[in-house]
Amino acid sequence: MFILPKHLYMRICIYICMVKVISLSNEAYGKLKMIKGNKSFSEVVVELVDEKKIKRKGSLVELAGIWKGDDYWEDFKKEIRKDRDKMKLREVKL
Repeated sequence: MFILPKHLYMRICIYICMVKVISLSNEAYGKLKMIKGNKSFSEVVVELVDEKKIKRKGSLVELAGIWKGDDYWEDFKKEIRKDRDKMKLREVKL
């Protein structure tokens, strides 16, 4: 037989979204207001930050060979070789 307690205590966890106050220049506020449309300012800021992260992320592997066959790069390498040839090594006595 199951006996119910006289008092039932429940523990409830409530997660509250915290609101932060930030300062914007009039120019920044105006630009955000122009692009926000029906969205909240928070949604616009999150979208802009996520967009920036996507653009910034990339792999160095993607850049491998990007200048291959480029005349500018070949000239640049020649200049580096010339400068290295001009350098004089000095002898160091320990």
